[in-house]
Amino acid sequence: MSEDHVLLERQGPVARITLDRPEARNALTIAMYERLEAICHELAQAPDLRVVTLRGAGGKAFAAGTDIAHFQDFTSGEDGIAYEERIDRCIGAIARLPLPTLAIVDGYAVGGGLAIAAACDLRIATPDASFGIPVAQTLGNCLSAASHARLVAGFGVARTKRILLLSQMIGAEEALQAGFLVEIAAPEAIDARASTIVETLRTAAPITLAVTKEALERLAQANLPEIDDLVRRTYGSEDFREGVAAFMARRKPVWRGR
Repeated sequence: MSEDHVLLERQGPVARITLDRPEARNALTIAMYERLEAICHELAQAPDLRVVTLRGAGGKAFAAGTDIAHFQDFTSGEDGIAYEERIDRCIGAIARLPLPTLAIVDGYAVGGGLAIAAACDLRIATPDASFGIPVAQTLGNCLSAASHARLVAGFGVARTKRILLLSQMIGAEEALQAGFLVEIAAPEAIDARASTIVETLRTAAPITLAVTKEALERLAQANLPEIDDLVRRTYGSEDFREGVAAFMARRKPVWRGR
C-alpha cells in the first residue's frame, strides 16, 4: 500500500518499506516520518513477520534527510525541541522493532536518511553509496542525543566528528571498514545479496534476535545526557534561520555565531 510517499509490501514473513519520493531524492516530509512510525508500530504487532527491509526509491538515494521547507516556519528553540522529539519517536520506532532490519542503500544517505539507516540493525550498500550529515555547512542545526549515540555506535567517535564537524561524506568502502556496512554489492547484485541476508535472518531464532536487538539498543541508548539546552540554543539561533533561508535561496549561508 502507499500513503504519504511511504510504501509497505508484505511477502510472507518479510516486510519491505520503501521511501518513495525519488523526485526529491526521497527527502522526508513530516507526514512521511509519521507514516514510517505508524508502519513500525503495525509491524511490531505482526506475529508471523521475521524481517523488515528499508530502501529508497529510484536507485539514486536512500534518503536526503528532512525536506528543508519544513524548517521555514520555525521561530524559536522550542520548535527545534519539538521537532527533534518528533523525529526521535519515528527513528526510535525503527530501532525498537522486535524484528531484524536491513537498510539497502543505493546512492547516498544524508541527514535524516543517515539517521534512519543508523537505526537499522544491518546495512548493505552499492559502491557509490555515501553517508553524511553536513549541517555545519548547510542548515546550522543539530542532532538529538539518541541520533548522536547511534552515529557513534555505527562509525566510532573519530569518524562521527568528521561527519558532523567537517561535514565529510563517508564513502562505502570506509563505511564497510568501520563496520557500519555488512557488505558492498554492485547495483546489479545488491538485490540478490540482500535476499541472502534476509534469508539468514528469516530462518534464525526470532526470540534470540529480538532480545539481542533490545539488549544492544539499551546499551546504545543507556544514560543518554539531557541536551535540550543545546538543541534549543541551536534551533533558536540566528544562524539556523540564516541556514534555512540560504538553503531555500540556493546560496551560501553567512554564519554570525549568534
